[in-house]
Amino acid sequence: MSTTAIILEGAILDYYRAHAFREPPLLAELRKETAAFGEDAVMQIAPEQGAFMGLLAQLMGARRILEIGTFTGYSSLAVALATEAHITAVDVSKEWTDLARRFWKKAGVEARITLRLDGGHAAIADLLAGGEAGSFDMVFLDADKSSYDAYYEGGLKLLRKGGLMLVDNVLWGGDVADPGKRDADTSALRALNAKIATDPRVSHCMLPIADGLTLARKL
Repeated sequence: MSTTAIILEGAILDYYRAHAFREPPLLAELRKETAAFGEDAVMQIAPEQGAFMGLLAQLMGARRILEIGTFTGYSSLAVALATEAHITAVDVSKEWTDLARRFWKKAGVEARITLRLDGGHAAIADLLAGGEAGSFDMVFLDADKSSYDAYYEGGLKLLRKGGLMLVDNVLWGGDVADPGKRDADTSALRALNAKIATDPRVSHCMLPIADGLTLARKL
């Protein structure tokens, strides 16, 4: 047993990718099409993260999931294929989510995904005003990083007791550990990481999967 982190590169990276998850063909196809978005394609979650999120949702028996930041739909499709949950997917881009909707339809899960293009702030406010507090099993945050704290607070209100918040990009390519990085997104992520680490409302674990993923369970 070792406490040393393994750096995934070379042969061990190839081994990991061959054994870590089973990616459905539709998800692999969606990744390929998303690559056409060029530099924006980096916003798509890693396939192993999609597999992990789907498994978590299965283990929880999640029935209602909120996703803030949908992009081309990989995370929502991964979870929809793994569960029978209804997903409320929130974004601001019709261009990106048109691809998501095409794949949701192709997978036969479009009836279980409600797409909103009003953005995280408006969607959370509307859901709370509609009496949805405490009604979601899982909330996934993967949108504009400078708004993460607001999404976290709103998401906690929407989660049921025992519900799970997933916060993506918490390592931010290593920038959160670099004191010289003081841009708005890095500062927001650094502040939220510190907040969650001592937040008595949740139990949490930060995992070094992909660009960093924090799991925070509402107590």
